[in-house]
Amino acid sequence: MVASVRRLHQWRVMMQRAMGMMAPLGFRLQAVPSAPRRTLSCAQDVLRRTPLYDFHLAHGGKMVAFAGWSLPVQYRESHVDSHLHTRRHCSLFDVSHMLQTKILGCDRVKLMESLVVGDIAELRPNQGTLSLFTNEAGGILDDLIVTNTSEGHLYVVSNAGCWDKDLALMQDKVRELKNRGSDVGLEIVDNALLALQGPTAAQVLQAGVADDLRKLPFMTSAVMEVFGVSGCRVTRCGYTGEDGVEISVPAPGAVHLAMALLKNPEVKLAGLAARDSLRLEAGLCLYGSDIDEHTTPVEGSLGWTLGKRRRVAMDFPGAKVIVPQLKGEVQRRRVGLICEGAPMRAYNPILSTEGTKIGIVTSGCPSPCLKKNVAMGYVPFKYSQPGTQLLVEVRRKQQMAVVSKMPFVPTNYYTLK
Repeated sequence: MVASVRRLHQWRVMMQRAMGMMAPLGFRLQAVPSAPRRTLSCAQDVLRRTPLYDFHLAHGGKMVAFAGWSLPVQYRESHVDSHLHTRRHCSLFDVSHMLQTKILGCDRVKLMESLVVGDIAELRPNQGTLSLFTNEAGGILDDLIVTNTSEGHLYVVSNAGCWDKDLALMQDKVRELKNRGSDVGLEIVDNALLALQGPTAAQVLQAGVADDLRKLPFMTSAVMEVFGVSGCRVTRCGYTGEDGVEISVPAPGAVHLAMALLKNPEVKLAGLAARDSLRLEAGLCLYGSDIDEHTTPVEGSLGWTLGKRRRVAMDFPGAKVIVPQLKGEVQRRRVGLICEGAPMRAYNPILSTEGTKIGIVTSGCPSPCLKKNVAMGYVPFKYSQPGTQLLVEVRRKQQMAVVSKMPFVPTNYYTLK
């Protein structure tokens, strides 16, 4: 027993040293022009703030710059404790930095399908899907979730780091289609966005809603009152691999909702550090690291996001590049890697067992659940099969790594049986 406790302590110390407490996402304080949608309390502070900024400070949040926003990387508990609490109970994340938009009008599906690879027309009312903005070269401009709401609009959530790019892309397409006589429009949703993630998330949330959450499976959505806050859109999804929800809540009610959720002892606050290691264990991509404009969906192992009808019609940006890749071998592929020794990090070279550089790591960290080092990276197709032995160069030393299936930790999404 003492030996087990000692090993756990040693692993925590190694994790903290490896993660550097603020290192998993490569945080750097940055000066970014403020957005009109958030009021800044300090004139000299140019980082955007979510409606929960003061709430984070009051609860011990260690604030860092991320994608132009001031967000908590962790709270008083360690990153490892937050990570494991999410896997065993549930955690509350502030993801209000994400861009939320509504696509309106009779031609809203036409607009969205002119930009993404997914089959938006086939979505049932209040059903959502992960999709990708692509360019004509087949590169991924961003990943996003599109929900076909029963209120007559598409609800879109995309990445904060691509805020300006995504908004311009959609606005330009709105203007183009309007000039052709289409009925379409766009609105920014100025709500906060809270993610409650973990195996007990639904149980916690059920106490504050009248709707039966057993009837809300993964990637479906509904508008409801949540702990007294009306007009909340609850979507069964998340970025951790666990069951959970994302709640789009009117900004004035965000702190009230967060406080109501925290009254349940199952719930603890978690920050960006835990969010990053959780998504990596779940095999989920971080835009700008694991996928970007120079990565196609097939290279990124995201070919499943392409709607079957869209593949046949080849009517999305980059289809002439992407669709043929589905039928043949691509030059490189995103894979999972597991190794012992020092943690793998972005930009570490991946080598063949003969020592030839064949690829590069895009994300990596020690896995709190597996107590092994996990990573994603790109290698030539012939090296992409699970079980393939490779080398990774970490701190100028070569160490063995093996290609692994993803997710590294099994996902627990809630689906109707």
